[in-house]
Amino acid sequence: MQTMIKIPAKIPFSPSRLPFFYGWVILFAGIIGVLMSIPGQTMGVSVFTDHLIRDLELSRIQLSLSYLIGTVMSGFLITYAGILYDKAGARVISIGAGLMLGGVLVYLTRVNAMADSLAGIFAFAGEEKIKIGLVIIGFFGIRFFGQGVLTMVSRNMVMKWFDKRRGFANGILGVFTAFGFSYSPRILQSIIQDKGWIDTWLIIALVVSVFFTLFAFIFFRDNPTDAGQIPDGMIIPEKLSGVKSTSSIDFDLKDVVKSFSFWIFTLNIGLTALYFTAFTFHIESIFTTAGLDSKTAFSVFLPGSIIAAIVHISGSWLSDYIRLKYILIFSYLGIILSLSGVLLIKSSLGVWPFIVGNGIITGTYNILIAITWPRFYGLKNLGKISGFVISFGVISSALGPFLFSLSERIFLSYTPAVLLVMLVTIVLLILSFWANNKNDNGYSAPKTV
Repeated sequence: MQTMIKIPAKIPFSPSRLPFFYGWVILFAGIIGVLMSIPGQTMGVSVFTDHLIRDLELSRIQLSLSYLIGTVMSGFLITYAGILYDKAGARVISIGAGLMLGGVLVYLTRVNAMADSLAGIFAFAGEEKIKIGLVIIGFFGIRFFGQGVLTMVSRNMVMKWFDKRRGFANGILGVFTAFGFSYSPRILQSIIQDKGWIDTWLIIALVVSVFFTLFAFIFFRDNPTDAGQIPDGMIIPEKLSGVKSTSSIDFDLKDVVKSFSFWIFTLNIGLTALYFTAFTFHIESIFTTAGLDSKTAFSVFLPGSIIAAIVHISGSWLSDYIRLKYILIFSYLGIILSLSGVLLIKSSLGVWPFIVGNGIITGTYNILIAITWPRFYGLKNLGKISGFVISFGVISSALGPFLFSLSERIFLSYTPAVLLVMLVTIVLLILSFWANNKNDNGYSAPKTV
């Protein structure tokens, strides 16, 4: 299957003939690939939320529930996408994901028209339920092909091309994607105000399905060895700290899931996704409930991205020299700080803990989700393992908006949901002190870590 599907590295040109290390091109291509996932990321959906509620005539909790169901459905399939990635390579999967993501965005612009047509055929179901069903399918598509597949493939591709410099490369990747993600709501909001939400999604569909897929075909490559090169472009000695950048044993997922450390790191990814998705999805409502306007709500992303960039670039560099559990601990502290900001948002001090905490969350998340798995468990099954983790994160992210919607509906406040997330965070923060990787001591891990 691998030889039948995988596109040879020499097509349309061979990286081995270039007079420089092709990994730097891969790094740039990976940045573009992650940014193309924005339509499926929560901050890419959040600017459309109120427009969908208004034009589709759905309630906020109906839309949140649709988002939850669609996201959970996508989450269960991402592990299998990771297995396919291990076999087919980055180019085949990214091209397919780009084409499908563009198609789903076009589909979402036609929900009202399709609901009108289907209501005449399935009158017993009611137009509202039909709309909800159609929206669930759309959310499934953008979350699976955007947040799930494109992000996984682009990050993993970059991680394979770097070994001793993996933290440095991930730092550059994270800085550009953090700024892109954080600034995208303002760009999308501006286009929506000028063109409307339907035309905005159509424009994005054209960019993703045509321009990006062509870009991926030309520049994406899966493994440096397939392209006649080696990771980092040269042989670099192990760091004096003794921290191993890649596990000397390639673990399989069935062994990995028996590890305590794996679950503490994975639960961090899940909790971060749950909380970050929740406040991003309801960002306007959270701020307007506190007496602030929507402009202020979306303005927090830019300063947060600056902090995220600083955290990410410094943390990625440090990750080449220190145990990852220290970055994990810092991540949990960032979640607690951000949650405190939500509780204090009505005060003059509330916005800044929220911004700083979000910056820490974003910066550390992009480090942990990329660097942890090759360092702990090797490269052979990287797609399967990271796919499982991303699947867990995607499913968790689906619960966030619905949990916060439920809190607001029952208690007329987001505070109960915030306090629940804070309690879970404190428990995981304590457990993270024991989340060690034996490879950090310079020797191979046993079969079960």
